[in-house]
Order: sequence, then structure tokens, then C-alpha cells
Amino acid sequence: MKPRHPLSQQPCPVARSVDLIGDRWSLLIVRDAFDGIRRFGDFQRSLGVAKNILTDRLTRLVEAGILIRQDASDGTAYQEYVLTPQGESLFTVVVALRQWGEQHLFAPGERHSVLIDTRTGKAVPPLVLEVIPADTEVQKVTPGE
Repeated sequence: MKPRHPLSQQPCPVARSVDLIGDRWSLLIVRDAFDGIRRFGDFQRSLGVAKNILTDRLTRLVEAGILIRQDASDGTAYQEYVLTPQGESLFTVVVALRQWGEQHLFAPGERHSVLIDTRTGKAVPPLVLEVIPADTEVQKVTPGE
């Protein structure tokens, strides 16, 4: 039997992404960061996650360049976790998951949250790709060719 390779070594961008943000805590931390949460204690209260797990996930997200740690904006001794531009680029992923969940995981009329565009005051419209799965294929790329 072949030894398992870490997903972070796979040539597939989906595998590498899942390795970094695919566990529920990492993605929920990113979600909360989009909702304005910045402090360790606030992440813990929002998520109900154990301190050691939260510490591990925040450290990984900082090391990956998704979050940065900076001094608190209010001048206190606290540190805050802030999304980097790389982290902010995950917004489309979070919105896509949210919209998929809204469409498939709630019964008709069941209460749930809605993402609102503050410019219009209306729900964010469904994301639309200009391509469907049947019209795509994966091709391996070798740098320098």
C-alpha cells in the first residue's frame, strides 16, 4: 500500500485548499472574521470551540497568510486577527457555501440568516458561473512548458 501524501503536497488546488480551510473551524473562523469578529475570546464565544483548537486554527490561518495578528484597534493590550487580502478573497467561497446551504439545507419557511448587500438593502443575489460542470475538464499544468 502506498503511503498517504499530505493534501498540501497534492498537485490539485482543491486538495490544497481543503487541507488549509476545509475543516469546519477554519472556515467558520473566516466566516466570523467577515462578520467583524477579531478577538480570540469573541471567536471562542461565537463558535463554542475549545481554546486549544481555536489557537491551532488561528495559528494556521496566520501562517498561511489568511489572517494577520495586530495590536487591538482600541489601544488595549489585546491582539486582533484581521483578514488579509488573501483572506478577503475567500469571500466568494463563503458566499457560495452560504447560498448552497440556503438552497439545500433548510425546509421551506424555515428560519435562517440572509446575507444583505448594504448598498441596496436587499439579499445578495445568487452567484452565477458562466460555465457548467459538463463544459469543463481538469488539465494538469507543468510550469515552464
